[in-house]
Amino acid sequence: QVQLVESGGGLVQPGGSLRLSCAASGFTLDAYAIGWFRQAPGKEREGVSIISSVDDSTYYADSVKGRFTISRDNAKNTVYLQMSSLKPEDTAVYYCAADPLTVVLRTAPREASYWGQGTQVTVSS
Repeated sequence: QVQLVESGGGLVQPGGSLRLSCAASGFTLDAYAIGWFRQAPGKEREGVSIISSVDDSTYYADSVKGRFTISRDNAKNTVYLQMSSLKPEDTAVYYCAADPLTVVLRTAPREASYWGQGTQVTVSS
């Protein structure tokens, strides 16, 4: 069965850290660009970070630059999103998506080949 499964979400205090995982089954992630997206209640989904399928170059939204780091572990078929210095405005459901083309995740993520089911991140004291 082909799927992406996110994990690692939870409740964390402002200033804290979490590491999200996006694990693939049924296909190998190293041939895909992987993106992390998030959606807060009442807001549209936004792109958070992308790692390229070609050279592992990375992209970050301005709101998370310097605080979040995306990486991939091909041996584990998993992509991570390390989140530090978390703020209440980071609270959202976080999703990962995969597509062979980075440009799809950058410009038309709804067309991505695979999406995970999401994991909740809540930043609150």
